[in-house]
Amino acid sequence: MEIHRNEYQEKELVEIARRKVKKLKGFYIHAFIYLIGVLVFILKEYFGVPFNFFPLKHINFFALAIWSSIFFISAIDMLITYHFFGENWEERKIKRIMEKESKKQNWK
Repeated sequence: MEIHRNEYQEKELVEIARRKVKKLKGFYIHAFIYLIGVLVFILKEYFGVPFNFFPLKHINFFALAIWSSIFFISAIDMLITYHFFGENWEERKIKRIMEKESKKQNWK
């Protein structure tokens, strides 16, 4: 029973790690695209580079303000996820859940 439980915990930890890596990868992609958008905005507004095709001609202060808000909310979410709820918290939570499950399955 102990071997099965450890195997289950290991699978659970791997799944959590996969989710965290996927979330981090998505954040990095979002950050890269955001930086390109800011660069295009600066080139368009301050240097007068004519971007007259569909997605780039609609980048203005309002669109960039909304995009910046969404990006910073995403960054705060990543900070909370990785700084405050680190590996130790996840391992403790998994152990607590596993203990509750094992107590439910004990037949006396």
